[in-house]
Amino acid sequence: MDSGSRSRSGHSPTRRAFLGSLAAGGLLSTAGCLGALGFQRESAWRDPPLAEDRPDAVYVPAVTEGMGMYGRTTVDRYGVALTYSYPHRFWTLSGTETSKTVVEPDDDVHLMASLWDTETGQVLPLDSGVTIEIRDDSGLVSQEVAYPMLSQKMGMHYGANYALDGEGDYEARVQIGGVSLRRTGGFADAFESAATATIPFTFDTAELHDVSLSEPENAGERGAIPPMEMDGVPVGRAPEVESLPGRHLGSTRSGDSEAQSASGSRAQSGDAVFEVFAVDPGSADGRFGSEPYLFVSARTPHNRFVLPMMGLEATLRRDGEVLAETRLQRTLDPELGYHYGASVDGVRDGDELTIATTVPPQVARHDGYETAFLKMDDVSIRVS
Repeated sequence: MDSGSRSRSGHSPTRRAFLGSLAAGGLLSTAGCLGALGFQRESAWRDPPLAEDRPDAVYVPAVTEGMGMYGRTTVDRYGVALTYSYPHRFWTLSGTETSKTVVEPDDDVHLMASLWDTETGQVLPLDSGVTIEIRDDSGLVSQEVAYPMLSQKMGMHYGANYALDGEGDYEARVQIGGVSLRRTGGFADAFESAATATIPFTFDTAELHDVSLSEPENAGERGAIPPMEMDGVPVGRAPEVESLPGRHLGSTRSGDSEAQSASGSRAQSGDAVFEVFAVDPGSADGRFGSEPYLFVSARTPHNRFVLPMMGLEATLRRDGEVLAETRLQRTLDPELGYHYGASVDGVRDGDELTIATTVPPQVARHDGYETAFLKMDDVSIRVS
């Protein structure tokens, strides 16, 4: 069976009974907040409100959802947690084209797998693929590719909506592909092999309906709500600027007219934040070679989530002359985190560094991120 296809061996009477009770009773009066927000029938899943006049940037969603924990485990160096929330829409990305994924009538739950390195606690944004297979005593129930996703509440994770066979006991098999992107330092020989983490769980609609829902007062405004921190599960924040090695050449952030160098300017970058560094040769244990290492740590504004799976190119100019043009390679490093880097001849005060985004982050987005990180203009930094 293709890993991206959906398998279902039965029906979901519990879900239909619940929707029927909504139709008969109008609103939920129980915890779980559906009734408190005025959702009727399938609106809580199928089409909750979207903020009006959404900016082409990160914004506060009209409705935010919490999540619950089904369990966590380790396999090899992977830490794996399985969390859940209401089935909900999300947007996938192919190149620069977005596609809205709506909730299907059979969808029962939104399952999320968080992956991190157990030795460093770093979240692992892997472009090699993650699939969640759901089984019960009768065999395979559902199988979906879990998209790499960004959510303001749930951070960086892998998720999709899943159909189940009603309430009861299940087993989730989180299948992790081997890592194909470049790895350096203590990650050089890690994450090469595929792995499968098994987490048993019990699906209970009462527990699902206890997951919180809220309507922020400032919906549609530029900004973000803080993520949930669950039982030590990392949400995928990029490292603090102060913790990164090397010389901080500058920072870019959209919304203003110029790029920000370490002493001052800003630039349009699709609302992404680029922190740009140069590591001297011989430092960082020499793992980046005998030339200066230029790297970009890309993250979201507000919550500092890592922005993976981009295409970045750098052009270095001195006195108007192009000194270097290079592709910045996607790289995992224990100290630098997920970043984009390449060796260069050298960077001096007065040089102009231009970062071009050839491919925006190829991650699915929940409400609040679907309009950001799409139109990624070139950004320039004057080194000082």
